[in-house]
Amino acid sequence: MAHLFWVEDQSHWIDRFSDILIQTDFDGGHNTLEVFKFPEAARQRITHMDDQSRPDLAILDAHMNGNDQAGFSVSRALHSKWPDLPIIYLSEHSGTGLEEQAFEQANAQDFIAKHQRNIEAVLCWRIKAALRKRQSGPDAPANLISSGSLKIDLATWEVYWLNKRLMNPHNPKRPLAPTPRKILRYLVESSPRPLNTEQIADRLEADLERFSYANYRQHIKTLRMAFDMAENQPGDFIQRCQSGTGIVTFGDERAYCWKPDR
Repeated sequence: MAHLFWVEDQSHWIDRFSDILIQTDFDGGHNTLEVFKFPEAARQRITHMDDQSRPDLAILDAHMNGNDQAGFSVSRALHSKWPDLPIIYLSEHSGTGLEEQAFEQANAQDFIAKHQRNIEAVLCWRIKAALRKRQSGPDAPANLISSGSLKIDLATWEVYWLNKRLMNPHNPKRPLAPTPRKILRYLVESSPRPLNTEQIADRLEADLERFSYANYRQHIKTLRMAFDMAENQPGDFIQRCQSGTGIVTFGDERAYCWKPDR
């Protein structure tokens, strides 16, 4: 049973997600959900909570009642009591300075855009990932793939190169999109064997009539750009790939291969 602590000022979002948050099996049982429409009420509740009533995860709206700092004030109150409590922001302000502040200053576990496609499922996936990480611990070997300077956290799907998180090269305030991250994982797990388009489509459970070599190549391009951005040296990672390390083009089978740098 997961105990979820949610602060959201708009009733229609509460109506939309409450039943899902209560009924979804996050960790093997029914959940308890505490919802607050005002950050002041949430902070007051936190003041009176002890370790017995500690939540397992908090979901916060960043901007509430016209105040950009409302969600962060709740975050500070929660982390002052439980520094390791996972906090997910569920916001209409993704891709803005609020998202940057959430990650840079408020120690956010995740930042989810409310208006994205399939938001109910996305929210549940991210909550499950955050709870798994909490249960296993951030350094649990089973949740980490390492290859040279690359690390992939399987609980959060965050990817690090040279200890820098890979971000979306088309929007550096956002993490790398899920599909390139999954492709990278499969390439690393298969290394030194290459994976062609059909093999990647099979692992992604994608329809081969829709997932073509052009799709695969575009995701590889995105990945290489993300590595480049992490190195702060435009073109260096692509040159590294051409020299035989990193994400290497393989043979005539339209395949790619992961070759670690050390």
